[in-house]
Amino acid sequence: MVKESTSPSDKAVALALTPVSRETEARLDRYVDLLREWQAKTNLVAPSTLPNLWTRHISDSLQLLTIAPSARIWADFGSGGGFPGVVLACALAETPGAMVHLIERNAKKAAFLREALRITQSPGVIHLADIGDSVDRITGPVDCVTARAVAPLHQLIGLAEPLVKKGAKALFLKGQDVEAELTEATKYWNIKPHLHSSRTGGHGWIVELDRIERRNPSAPDQGIRA
Repeated sequence: MVKESTSPSDKAVALALTPVSRETEARLDRYVDLLREWQAKTNLVAPSTLPNLWTRHISDSLQLLTIAPSARIWADFGSGGGFPGVVLACALAETPGAMVHLIERNAKKAAFLREALRITQSPGVIHLADIGDSVDRITGPVDCVTARAVAPLHQLIGLAEPLVKKGAKALFLKGQDVEAELTEATKYWNIKPHLHSSRTGGHGWIVELDRIERRNPSAPDQGIRA
């Protein structure tokens, strides 16, 4: 039995940090209920985070919209349980022209994502493939590319490079090791990152990148597949 429900206070705290419309809240409620149902058979989030699902995952995802409020087309690398991709789609459901590309190589998780978009009636498309294989298939402009708990920063930067070169902004959710990851990334990339402290507390950070350049353009790709 998996109904270890979220406390009302956790949801209230999350929505105070990242307010949404009543319609978006209703969509997120349906998404959270579905996630709890599927969690019994497919590991979508760490079980220890279930009691604080709204602050740890929902609000953590919603805060990206405050950094890129005008972004309508998003690409989410390694969407997994839907963070931040499905949450963003729920929040953008009433925005004309909005779309979230959810890239996930695990078939079970991709099936969950498809069902989450269906029951929330949120704008999104599922790409069942490796991230590197999907980036080139995305047609049309992308305003923002994001990822959460998917790969080291230097790999994410390599995967996002084609979209950022076309004008997308990159927003990567990272933890307390962000400085070490940035140090490693600068071995391969010329970047000017802007760091945002997570609204949800803890040691979370959002790495914002508007420009990506390879330090050695002639060097072969190293470890940027995911």
